[in-house]
Amino acid sequence: MGLDYYRILEVDRSAKEDDLKKAYRKLAMKWHPDKNPNSNKEAEAKFKKISEAYDVLSDPQRRAVYDQYGEEGLKGQVSPPGAGGFSGGSDGGPTTFRFNPRSADDIFSEFFGFSSPFGDLGGSRAGGPGFPRGMFSEDFFTSLRGGVGEASSSNLPRKGAPIERALACSLDDLYKGTSKKMKISRDVIDHTGMLTDTGKGEGQEAVFDDILISRYVYCSENRELTGSFGDDAGPPILVLVRIGTCAVRRATTTQEILTIEIKPGWKKGTKITFPEKGNEQRGIIPSDLIFIIDEKPHLVFKRDGNDLIYTQKISLVEALTGYTVQVTSLDGRTLTVPVNSIISPAFEEVVKGEGMPIPKEPSKRGNLRIKFNIKFPTRLTSEQKTGMKRLLSSS
Repeated sequence: MGLDYYRILEVDRSAKEDDLKKAYRKLAMKWHPDKNPNSNKEAEAKFKKISEAYDVLSDPQRRAVYDQYGEEGLKGQVSPPGAGGFSGGSDGGPTTFRFNPRSADDIFSEFFGFSSPFGDLGGSRAGGPGFPRGMFSEDFFTSLRGGVGEASSSNLPRKGAPIERALACSLDDLYKGTSKKMKISRDVIDHTGMLTDTGKGEGQEAVFDDILISRYVYCSENRELTGSFGDDAGPPILVLVRIGTCAVRRATTTQEILTIEIKPGWKKGTKITFPEKGNEQRGIIPSDLIFIIDEKPHLVFKRDGNDLIYTQKISLVEALTGYTVQVTSLDGRTLTVPVNSIISPAFEEVVKGEGMPIPKEPSKRGNLRIKFNIKFPTRLTSEQKTGMKRLLSSS
């Protein structure tokens, strides 16, 4: 049974490139031999397996071969059926797929841009160049988070994903317009607040974005970095790293009242954006908070674009002889609409300009469309039937 690279990296078989990078970044820093001087052999063995797993799964061709034939087929220990499809000899005959594992240190160095983050800090292996002292800066931790080829682009702050919330409005509100006040809570960095000492002194370990860094005290000056420390509870937002000690500045939760102006005629799906009203985090532009209009059902009217639809129940006699509709509009007026035509089931009376306001043209409105629900008699007497036939045939 060959190695299960997916289990080694602690990812599932559908893992994407970003998932693989995140897993390798975390495990490689955890099991780097220089990080584990007391169990160097065990750590080195795990470090090599982690590096090999990432080297295979991050390469599409190697991963495809591994997924189909496993570790033995990948390394040519077993000649898989159709092996000629992997590579061919000079005579065109089939050969096994050739995979030459790379050095774990080379893979690590290629990914992070240096061979060991612990080399100059004690317990390093021979020949390890380790950290330059100036690497303990925001750029350094950004490069750790970004991985290979990502450090320069990651220096630019990214914006958090927008936060969307439904805003339920009645049809009356959307007809007349209104103001709504929404209370929100969000985390805000208090740059003037007190620092909370973590109690982590010189030579102790600190955790930055799930990356374990030993002896972080190689700072020539105070620096603020993103991260959290050890068992310190809560999600600190700013970390002040000082020579020989560390302290954190936490985010404070604040409440704010937002006023949302609902314009007459707005429709379901209209978006109102409050820029950067999400939680504040170091290195991330706060998310936009977006409210999306949702329309509540109305007891009397239905909306169709800019039109309002009103349904009136009438009898068959009223449908044949005429009817006067009286309806109360959304702004409280009583509309009297006489209908002198014969009303069929599909008949619709249109009252122009009595619909919803048109937001882009405030002086204009849609139409009021009156539909009819005709109630037919459930039975007729013989005399009524004779009378109806006589009446309708004579017309």
